[in-house]
Amino acid sequence: MMEEQKSPVKEESSRERGLLHLWRGYCSSVTPERVLLSRPVLQAALGISHGILLAEGGLVYSFGDLTWRQGLRVPPTYPLLESVLSGQRVVSVAAGSFHCGAVTQEGAVYMWGENSSGQCGLSERSLVPDPSLVSTVDSETVPPQIIRILEVTCGEQHTLALSAQHEVWAWGSGCQLGLVTSVFPVWRPQKVEHLAGKHVVQVACGGYHSLALVRRFPAPDSQFAGPTATEKCDQCRQLLLFMVDKGDHVSINDSHYCPLGVELADGKPGSCSRSRQASPARQASPSGQASPAGQASPSGQASPSGQASPSGQASPSGQASPAGQASPAGQASPSGQASPSGHASPSGQASPSGQASPAGQASPAGQASPAGQASPAQRHRATACPLSQAVSPDPGPDPIIGPEHLFSSDTDSSLRESGSKEQTNQDDTGTSDPQRQGPGTLTESDSHPALTQARRQATSSTDEKELKELLKRTSAHVLSLSEQNDNDITGNPITLANQTAGDSLTLANQTAGDSLTLANQTAGDSLTLASQTAGDLLTLVSHVPGQCLKGDLPDQDPAVASGLSCSLPENCTGALTGRALTGRALTGRALTGRALTGRAASASPFEVNTGSSSSLCDSSQSEGRIPVAGLCEALSGPVMAYRKTNQEVRLCMEEASLQGKKCSSLTDILLEEVTEGSRRHSLPPLLSHASPELPGRRTARSRPNVARKEEVVESLPTLNTEVWSWGRGQEGQLGHGDQLPRLQPLCIKSLNGEEVVKVTAGTHHSLALTAQCQVFSWGNNRSGQLGHMNSPTTMPQQAKMSEGLRVWDLAAGQSHSLFLADGDCCQPILCYSGQQVMETTPENHIPGTGSTESSPSITDTYTLRPVLLPFCMNMGYISSVYGGGQSCLAQADLNVMGFISALHELAAADRKFYCRLRDINKRVVSPLLRKESVCTVLGQKSILLFQSLASNYSRLCHLTGQHSVSLTAFLRTARDVKGLVILKHANTFLDMYKEYCGSVGNFLVMGGFQALIKPSVECFGKKLEVLRQLSESSEDKVPLFDLLAMLFYSPIQHIHEYARLLLKLATCFDVSTVEYQRLQEGCSRYEELSLSLRRKRKEAETTNQFWRTYSGKTTDVLRKPQRRLVYDSSNKSLTLQNAGRFSVNWFILFNDALIHAQGTIPSKSFFSSHHVYTLATLWVEPITDITANSKLYGIKVTTPEESFTLLASSPQEKAKWLRAINQAVEAVLTGEGSGPGVPAVSRTASYIFYKDLRLKDASYSGRWLSGKPHGKGTMKWPDGRKFTGTFKQGLEDGYGDCIMPNKLLNKSDRYQGHWRDGKMHGFGTYKYATGQVYEGSFHENVRQGHGMLSSGKLIGSSSNVFVGQWLQDKKMGYGVFDDITRGEKYMGLWVDDQRHGSGVVVTQFGLYYEGTFSNNKMMGTGLLVSEDDTAFEGDFSEDWTPNGKGTLSMSNGDFIEGLFSGAWTSGLKIMGTYTKPSLYEPDKKESTWVLELGRLAVSPEQKWRAVFSECWSTLGSEAPGQPEERMRAWENIAVTLTTGRRDSPELLSRSQSRVLEKLEVIPLHTGPVTAGRYDVIRRYLTKACETPLHPLGGLLETLVTVYRMTYIGVGSNRRLLQQAVEEIKSYLRRILQLVRFLFPDLPEEGGVIHADHKGSSETNQQGLVVSSSTLLLPVLLPRLYPPLFTLYALDKEREEEVYWDCVLRLNKQPDLGLLAFLGVLQKFWPVSVSVLGEKQQVLPSTKDACFVSAVETLQQISTTFTPSDKLQVIQRTFEELTQEVQALLEGNFLLSMDDLLPLFLYVVLRARMRNLAAEVSLIEDLMDPSLQHGELGLMFTTLKACCFQIQQEKTT
Repeated sequence: MMEEQKSPVKEESSRERGLLHLWRGYCSSVTPERVLLSRPVLQAALGISHGILLAEGGLVYSFGDLTWRQGLRVPPTYPLLESVLSGQRVVSVAAGSFHCGAVTQEGAVYMWGENSSGQCGLSERSLVPDPSLVSTVDSETVPPQIIRILEVTCGEQHTLALSAQHEVWAWGSGCQLGLVTSVFPVWRPQKVEHLAGKHVVQVACGGYHSLALVRRFPAPDSQFAGPTATEKCDQCRQLLLFMVDKGDHVSINDSHYCPLGVELADGKPGSCSRSRQASPARQASPSGQASPAGQASPSGQASPSGQASPSGQASPSGQASPAGQASPAGQASPSGQASPSGHASPSGQASPSGQASPAGQASPAGQASPAGQASPAQRHRATACPLSQAVSPDPGPDPIIGPEHLFSSDTDSSLRESGSKEQTNQDDTGTSDPQRQGPGTLTESDSHPALTQARRQATSSTDEKELKELLKRTSAHVLSLSEQNDNDITGNPITLANQTAGDSLTLANQTAGDSLTLANQTAGDSLTLASQTAGDLLTLVSHVPGQCLKGDLPDQDPAVASGLSCSLPENCTGALTGRALTGRALTGRALTGRALTGRAASASPFEVNTGSSSSLCDSSQSEGRIPVAGLCEALSGPVMAYRKTNQEVRLCMEEASLQGKKCSSLTDILLEEVTEGSRRHSLPPLLSHASPELPGRRTARSRPNVARKEEVVESLPTLNTEVWSWGRGQEGQLGHGDQLPRLQPLCIKSLNGEEVVKVTAGTHHSLALTAQCQVFSWGNNRSGQLGHMNSPTTMPQQAKMSEGLRVWDLAAGQSHSLFLADGDCCQPILCYSGQQVMETTPENHIPGTGSTESSPSITDTYTLRPVLLPFCMNMGYISSVYGGGQSCLAQADLNVMGFISALHELAAADRKFYCRLRDINKRVVSPLLRKESVCTVLGQKSILLFQSLASNYSRLCHLTGQHSVSLTAFLRTARDVKGLVILKHANTFLDMYKEYCGSVGNFLVMGGFQALIKPSVECFGKKLEVLRQLSESSEDKVPLFDLLAMLFYSPIQHIHEYARLLLKLATCFDVSTVEYQRLQEGCSRYEELSLSLRRKRKEAETTNQFWRTYSGKTTDVLRKPQRRLVYDSSNKSLTLQNAGRFSVNWFILFNDALIHAQGTIPSKSFFSSHHVYTLATLWVEPITDITANSKLYGIKVTTPEESFTLLASSPQEKAKWLRAINQAVEAVLTGEGSGPGVPAVSRTASYIFYKDLRLKDASYSGRWLSGKPHGKGTMKWPDGRKFTGTFKQGLEDGYGDCIMPNKLLNKSDRYQGHWRDGKMHGFGTYKYATGQVYEGSFHENVRQGHGMLSSGKLIGSSSNVFVGQWLQDKKMGYGVFDDITRGEKYMGLWVDDQRHGSGVVVTQFGLYYEGTFSNNKMMGTGLLVSEDDTAFEGDFSEDWTPNGKGTLSMSNGDFIEGLFSGAWTSGLKIMGTYTKPSLYEPDKKESTWVLELGRLAVSPEQKWRAVFSECWSTLGSEAPGQPEERMRAWENIAVTLTTGRRDSPELLSRSQSRVLEKLEVIPLHTGPVTAGRYDVIRRYLTKACETPLHPLGGLLETLVTVYRMTYIGVGSNRRLLQQAVEEIKSYLRRILQLVRFLFPDLPEEGGVIHADHKGSSETNQQGLVVSSSTLLLPVLLPRLYPPLFTLYALDKEREEEVYWDCVLRLNKQPDLGLLAFLGVLQKFWPVSVSVLGEKQQVLPSTKDACFVSAVETLQQISTTFTPSDKLQVIQRTFEELTQEVQALLEGNFLLSMDDLLPLFLYVVLRARMRNLAAEVSLIEDLMDPSLQHGELGLMFTTLKACCFQIQQEKTT
């Protein structure tokens, strides 16, 4: 049932989403047409006369004039499905003027439509009727990679695509591609290299220009030095190299980009420069005359706007001129024939002599089409608005221009472009049609001539006065430059005359002498614009950039006209009529003849007939009349006519401008002053950036540091963006302040920092939408499509939206713009800006169209600013708008169960909130930050708080802006509420608001807002209307600091708005859905935060009031930013028990501390002393047993160093204070202030002791328990001591690391080990500052027990190591002292750090001494043996010095007995007897005398007693073998393992942890031990001995260490062999005693465990013999084997020499020879052997081939350690030997010892084992006694016999 349930929203939304409405124009009579589809529309796009729709499911539909399909026309009501794209999963669509594009989910691109310019990306096809796949491959990569496309956008002749790597790809024709190429069309997609490496977010295409929105990365702060290089760009003259000085690094930066692009003078055929080259009819001859109109351009190609050249091609408006071309106005004469003035007939028919085709348009090649048909683009060019359109000044509040508002004056408005497109139908007599004369012509009706004249005079007078005042203020600069201009025209930075082609600029046909000439310096009767008439004007423009320059300059030099965008205010017009246009400017034929007579004079729109003049537009070669705004008055009319003419002239003179001027425009220069120090930041920041700052510029004053805006959530839309543009710029649509084209993308610097989130482009204008819901527009504004009347239109300026409207989507068409905005309600509204388009009826349809349907007609009316479309409220909730051609399209949704309205309300609320935040930041926060007095008033601490507040405000503002933009995109998607950012990234929003609220509260608590009163008055004045308006305060008498606090606290109110809107969204879903649960959860979280922040605000205000009430120096000490007041006992609600009679105690509870103030007089705000108890280390509990009837309500307070009792005045006060303190403590500990008020007794906190003598001034950070350090923590003392480890009840207890400085040596002692009751106790490592290292046991801070002390380094002068027993920090008991410096090693007893008792000394020279020591000297009986076996046994008095009775034995058996004295080196004095036993036995070579060593050494059982004692102590038994202590021992083992694993400084692996867990389990067992049980015990002991944390493992590790310490190095003396063996046996015995203590049922040494029938096969019927060698030796001996075997090898060194010599000699014989030599019976000789699986005959020369398996087996004896393992190897060797012999004899045969010994001797010889005698001796000494008389013992005896036999073998 749950799966079948669907959300009501989802059920209905599929039928009510994506509704489309189509219309044209903006008048109230317009009725949008509904586009009907069976499924919701997700996206749409409009071209000139067609549209394309993307519906749900990825289906694509088309409607309109589909000319690429044989003229198919599809009505919008029934769109046509593009079946080719069905199943391709299209995700986005785009429409150009006459072509379409679609992108699939896989990133593939499909294009169709007109392809004459390559805009479809398919070669050799002029038309693409169906969607076709475009190859998007990056051929520069190896191998070539397919580029995944995210979106495409289309223009007139080009297409742009945005890849998944955020790179731009382009194809088509024109410089708008941004490609470095000279060959057009570009048939295949190519990367726009200038944007490579940048993160492009969006692209947009205009008619002939392109836009890109690029993510802007923040630049690092740097200090820039002025440029040091003198090289400049050849075009823009800007510096190429900059020296960057940052810190100590100086680097040269060459990242210069020329704003003019590349050189355009030398255009190549097919290159972009062709669109700026004039045809012969356009280019002026040396005399200033135009070439014949009938000549075609050199290439015969289209002009920049895509229109044809004069040779039969279309003019700007698309109608034929007198020479067969259309007039600019596009009006035809009634007769249909060319009129005398050259106007085309209504039918568009031209005369037969080379005039226009029947349709009136040129063919694609510029020639007349034989069939009379033109391409879609050409029909568009024929009906396009001429570029000579203009707009009028803002008439007033009515944004629509009509007859009654044509000449309303507004002296404060800016000068507009005053030319207007002429829309009149004129006949042969020159009369105008009043019906066709619309209000858009900027003329007045003939019925109001008096009113018109009055208005003109008023305007002229006002303008003249204001200009005079302006010139008077700047007279100094004006006069100086005026004189310079009068003297030297060419020296003027802005030239007034064209210096190219004969210095003439004419707009007249040479054959017509009555033309209007603008700049011919050689003709005295022309309108001359010389420097003497305009010096002052140019001075104003050039040297007064600070003035508001908004109009077009009427007397610009054409050479710089295209670059000059800043001009005069509108009110200068009247003054210019009397100054700049006087004298010759108003004489001659300039305003006479046909210019002021005939039709031109009678027409309401003033016209100047120029005959066959030069082209007026860069995009065509039109000739004809120049429409002007109107004849305002006798003087202003020509000025307005010239201004319009000059505007058009400069479009034609782009090429001359580029050739004659190699510098950037004035606007660019002024823009650099405004944006000094800024750079393009679309690339990630490098090490340092160069600054375009010029030398001598004023640097900005340093300001308080505020964090840069950063992307708080990377997945949200970025606000740090740049807008880049390129392509044609004759209409200023590129936004760079000029009308130059750009071959490559260039950043529009004026939009940096405006947070542009979307760009769109019309045919000749551009729009940019910011996150602040503002619209910037630039480009063509002749129809008011920019939404403002400001100048210049070549730079982005803000559209004039009605107050309160917030635009969040926009679209641009051919001559209009459409804005989607928030109004007063949550339903969006539509605003329109641009030209009105009316629907013509069949009665008044346009002649020649052949259509009886209603069709659009361009009227004379247009808007001055965006107007509301009243019908938008009937469409529903609009989510997107689209524009194209003259059409508008809106995508809307119907409100289903309030879901759509709730979404729109959420988005609108966030946009409004963001705009308010930015407004506050701009008008309040930023001015206060810039105010220098703020730093002085606030002080060091508060200024940091204010900067933190401003930084958090900026971050909150930025996050809100990102969120508002994401909500706008969310409205156009599938609208899955689970993807809402405030739900998906709720933690980010909640944390941001918490941080911001905290910073505001901190600033408020510290009195920051009171301190800001004075700077605020300085910034905002005494009335403070700005603050009251922004804070939305209705009260008039609110104090200033309260206004500031309200203003900065206002953003947190938006949290409640989030909660309310989320709850509203949740009501649209069923309670069982996931969406409802997510929304409800989000609502709860935001509402909880809202309540929490309100509480925090109240706490901050209360605390601020408290500090203001009790202000003073004593209280200022306690004032901290984060500290908040909870309670205070000023009403005597809480007192101190047992306080003095006259003492006054005041308790103040803050959120972080309890303050106890004494000697307090609250009313006077004074106290003598105070103490702060931090809440983190405060424990409180109620006291109920003070006395039975005392009625005292006590609270016990415990702190780390004291405890006291507080008495409340009543039970209620007691409960209140107890709850408040506990809640405050819990809030400090958990960070949450809404807990139950039960703080943990055990907690983590920090504290500084001030009373405790041992810990005075020490700081502790770690775990606490009831006021005492307990658990892990760190204690630091002021003298440098530091302890890190475990505490217990305030004392060090457990493992810890302590550092103790040694001031004398300037180093530190360090102890790492165990502690008990604050003292070193247990095992640890102490590293002394002197370099000594002690590793061993401690007892109450002294060395006691077993330990090892290392002094010095190995190569030091006093290096030595002692390992042994310690007592009270002294050597006591058995120990080994290795004096590395002297090369001696002592192994014996110690007393008070001196050798005393039995001991052994060996030296590196081979001396061996054993005997007694006294006071560190050899005194008493001893035995001294030298390397050559000379021995002295007797009395010693000094080291190595005999003194008394003794016997001196020589190595040959001779000896001397008697009294000895003296030294060895100086000679011994002997009184005694010399004996030579072998004197009478000369044949006896060796004596039988053998030294008996070890008798005087320390017995093995006395060695290392401390080691075993510590092990017993760890088990909990002081004496070995107390049975009742066994269970305690097992418990101690478990505790030791657990503690060791927890406190181990080294991390344990997972396997080690598992082993420790198993060892913690007590292996319980009752009854006799069986074989299986014995095996369990053996495996447990193996794991325990391998684990150092186990007591047995630690014991074994220590024994291995001391054993190696004893018998390695100098201790490797063969005299020590017997002691080493006995020591191992002692280990085994004592360890077995421990094992039997833990496992009491285990039999004693030599006991037998009977066979276990269920046990393993290893058991036999005789049972298992329990012995230490079998149970423990396998674990112990492998670790001791290296030093032990070394001693065996040294002891058997002489025997080894004899043995090895014999082995080498006998192995020279072949196998058969050796067998015969050893006496092996011939029947045992192998006849054949197997080699690699093949049998080979044994020859007399065969060697090392017999009994190979037995030989290899015996060689393994050297790889084993224990005797049992070695015996197993011997046993396997005999088995291999027996098998081979039985194979030879082919039957069962038992070998006798006589037969076995020679064979085994052969195997031993062939095995060639080194140190065989040592191996035999080791086995013999350590093998289990139970094995000596068994089979293994017999085999071992055989091996021993073979070894002896080899040694005794004669050399012959």
